[in-house]
Amino acid sequence: MNKYQIPLTKLNYNFEPEKLSFKTTAELSPLKEEIIGQKRAAKSIDFALKVNKLGYNIFMVGDSGTGKSTYAENMAHQQAEKLACPPDILYVFNFSEADQPEVMEAEAGIGNKLKADLDKIITELRQDIPAAFTGEEYEQQQQKLLEEYQPKSSKIMQNFEQSVKKRGFMLQNTAQGLVPVPLTESGDPLSREDFEELSAADKQEIRTESQIIQNEITQVMREIREIKEAAQAEIAALEKKIVNSVVQPIICQLKEKYKKEKQVVTYLEAVQQDIIDHLEQFKEKQQDQANPLLTRKIDNEEEFFTRYQINIFVNNNKTKGAPVIYEKNPTYYNLFGKIEAKSQFGTLTTNFTLIKSGSLQQANGGFLIIQARDILSNPLCWETLKRALTSQEITVENIGEQYRSVPILTLKPAAVGLDVKIIMIGSPYLYYLLYNYDEEFAELFKIKADFDTEMDRSQSNIVKFADFEAAVIKRDQLKEFSAEAVAAMIDFSSRLAGDRNKLSTRFNEIIEIMYEADIWSAEREEELLSADSVQKAIQEKKFRSNLLEEKIQEQINQKQLLLSVTGSEIGQINGLSVYQTGDYSFGRPTRITARTYLGKEGVINIEREARMSGRIHSKGVMILTGYLGGKYAQELPLSLTASIAFEQSYGGVDGDSATCAEVVALLSSLAELAISQEIAITGSMNQKGIVQPIGGVNEKVIGFFEVCQARGLTGQQGVIIPARNLNNLMLPAKVLKAIKAGEFFIYKIENIDQALEIMLAKPAAEIHAAVQAKLAEYAELESEEYEAEEELVDSEAGDPVEE
Repeated sequence: MNKYQIPLTKLNYNFEPEKLSFKTTAELSPLKEEIIGQKRAAKSIDFALKVNKLGYNIFMVGDSGTGKSTYAENMAHQQAEKLACPPDILYVFNFSEADQPEVMEAEAGIGNKLKADLDKIITELRQDIPAAFTGEEYEQQQQKLLEEYQPKSSKIMQNFEQSVKKRGFMLQNTAQGLVPVPLTESGDPLSREDFEELSAADKQEIRTESQIIQNEITQVMREIREIKEAAQAEIAALEKKIVNSVVQPIICQLKEKYKKEKQVVTYLEAVQQDIIDHLEQFKEKQQDQANPLLTRKIDNEEEFFTRYQINIFVNNNKTKGAPVIYEKNPTYYNLFGKIEAKSQFGTLTTNFTLIKSGSLQQANGGFLIIQARDILSNPLCWETLKRALTSQEITVENIGEQYRSVPILTLKPAAVGLDVKIIMIGSPYLYYLLYNYDEEFAELFKIKADFDTEMDRSQSNIVKFADFEAAVIKRDQLKEFSAEAVAAMIDFSSRLAGDRNKLSTRFNEIIEIMYEADIWSAEREEELLSADSVQKAIQEKKFRSNLLEEKIQEQINQKQLLLSVTGSEIGQINGLSVYQTGDYSFGRPTRITARTYLGKEGVINIEREARMSGRIHSKGVMILTGYLGGKYAQELPLSLTASIAFEQSYGGVDGDSATCAEVVALLSSLAELAISQEIAITGSMNQKGIVQPIGGVNEKVIGFFEVCQARGLTGQQGVIIPARNLNNLMLPAKVLKAIKAGEFFIYKIENIDQALEIMLAKPAAEIHAAVQAKLAEYAELESEEYEAEEELVDSEAGDPVEE
C-alpha cells in the first residue's frame, strides 16, 4: 500500500508569500487592464472591433463573474475613442405628408443650434409678418387693387341691370340670390295676382324671358367672380411678396450659416415655402388667452406652429468619439424607441416631436452592449433586432403595430440608417441554443469571444492577479493587503479553479472574499489586512451555506446514516459523493454494497431499477459489466447475477465516479475477501480497467476525513483517488496536518488492480484468481442445472404411444 501513497511534498500547493516581490499591496501599481487571463477572448474582440462589415457583431460567451461586461465596456470605449463622432439624427415635419415625418442628419452639435435658431425665427416671424400687413404701404396697395376691382364689377352689374330693365324686368336679392322680377307698364314689380290675370301666352312669354335672364345672371356673376378672384390673386401675390421680403432674408441667413449641411439647406427652403403657403396662420392676431372660451382655438394655433420645430432624435452634442451604450433593460421601447402621445380634450394626439429614440439609435455609429438573456426574455425584441441588423435600418413604431387586426391612425416616421456593432453577452447554453436553432444568428454574430473560467498559475499571471487586487483595493477603498493575504487569495483562486496549476477568472467571487476579509480585518483592528482575515472570510462564507452539510454529519454521528470507518466487510465499500446546494458543494461518504449469486441476469443496478439512477451512473454500471465480461468471460460464460446499491440513498444517484467502488465491492463479494472500511475510494473507470479522473476530488477527500475525524482517526484511514486528479488536489491545513502526523493517507491509482490491492490487501492476481474460480463454479453449476433440465424434458416427453 505504501507505494501508492502520495507524499506530503506533493500535496502542499500553498503559495509562499516569499515569492512575491512586495510586502503590501500599497507598493503595487493597480492593473490598468480590467481583465486578465482571457487572451483568446481579447484577441477575438479586438479583431471584431476593427471589422466594419455586416454581420461582424460579437457574442461574448462565458460563465457569470468572469468580467465579460466590464471588459466589453472598456474595449468598446477604447475603440470608440478612435472613431469619428456620428451625426445628430433629427426628425422634421414632412410638409408633403404630415403623417410621415422625415429624418435628417447633421454634424454633431448642429441639432441644438438649428432647433434654437428655428424657434427664434418662428417667434420673430409671428410678430414681424402681422406687422408687415399693418403698414401704410400695404394698405395703399391693397386699396388700389380693390379700387380696380370695384368699378369693373359695378359697371358690369349696372349694364346688366339696365339691359334687364329694358326687357321689362328688374333684379331682386333673395335668399337664393339674384332673381328676375317682371315689371308692369308703370315700372312697378308685377304682383302674383296681376300675373294670374294675364293670358296664357303672356305668362309663357314672361317665364321664357325670366329663364333667359336667369341664365344671364349666372354668366354675369361668373364674370364678377373672375374679376374678384383676379383681384384676390393679385392681393395674395402682393401678400406673398411682402411676406417673402420678411422671410427670405432670415432664411437666407440660416442657409448661409448651415451651408455645409445639404439636408438642412433643403429643409430650410421647404420651411420658407411653407410659411408663405400658410401666411394666414401668421397674420392671425393673438387671441386673449385669459378668455377660457378661446383656449382650444389657441391650442390649435400653437399646434400648427409645432411643424417648424426640430425633434433632436439622437443628440451627439457631448459625444466624444463613437457612442457606447450599455442597455441594461432591453425592453422593446428602450431598444427601438417609441411614438409618445399626449392627452388633449379627452383624446390622445401625437406629432413628430414625440418620436423618442431607443438605445439602438443612440448607439448608431458606435457600440451597443446587451445581455442575451434579457433581450431574449422581452417580447418581439430579438426578432426586431435581427431585422434591423439585416436591413441596416430601424423604423420607430409602437409595439405590436404589425399585429393589430384593425389598423389605427398613427405616424409613420422615415427609417433611420443603422451602423452599429452589437456586443451581446451570454452563457454558453444560450450561445449554442441560438447557434443551433436560429438560422440568422450565425450570420449576424460572426465573432465568438470565449471567456475561460481559469488561467495558468504562472508567475506573470500571479503578478497581474496581485495588481488586480491592488486595483480593487484602490477603487473600493479597502484596507491594504499584506503579502501573506495576497498569497492566501492566490490559493483561494486556485481552489475556485479546481486545479493547483490554475487561477480562477471568476473575479466576482474573488472580490467578494476581499470585501468580506476587509470587514473581518476591521473588526480585528488590523493595520494591514492579514492572511487570517482572508481565511476567516472564507470560513464564514462557508458557514453561511453549510447547514445541510452539518445536518448530514449529524445524522452520521448519530448513526442514522450507516457508515463504517473501521474494520472490514465483504461486498461493502465506502464510496464518495458530492452534494451541491446552490453556490456551495461538499462531500460525504456513501455506503455501497454488492451481492453476487448464481444466475443469468448479470449486474443489476438497483438505483436504475428504482428509477433513481441518472444516465451517467447507468452508463457507469454498463461499463462495469463490460469490464467483467472482458476480464472473466473469455473462456466460460458469465453465469452471474449481482446487485449493486447505494445504501440509504433517497434522492437519486448520478455520475460515474463510483465505478471503481462498485467494481471493488462486486469482486470482493465474488472472491469473498473483506474490504477495508477505513479507506474510501472515488474514481471513474473504462471497460479496460483504466482509472479516469473525476470532479469534486477535494470535497470528497475532506468529506471522508471529517467523518473519520468525528469518529476518531485510527492512523489507517485514507482516500483513494485517480492519479490524474493529483493536480486538482488542494486540501485544507487540517487535512495536511493529519497526513503529516501519519493519521490520514491519500492514495493514487491508475488502474483498478491497484485499487483492489489497497482495498482487499491482496495481490491483484490472487484476487482475480479467486473471482475466476467463483465464476467457474457458477458456470459449472449452471451447466449441471441445464443438463438436469434437459433430462427432465426428455423423460417427460417419453416414447410415442400407438393407438
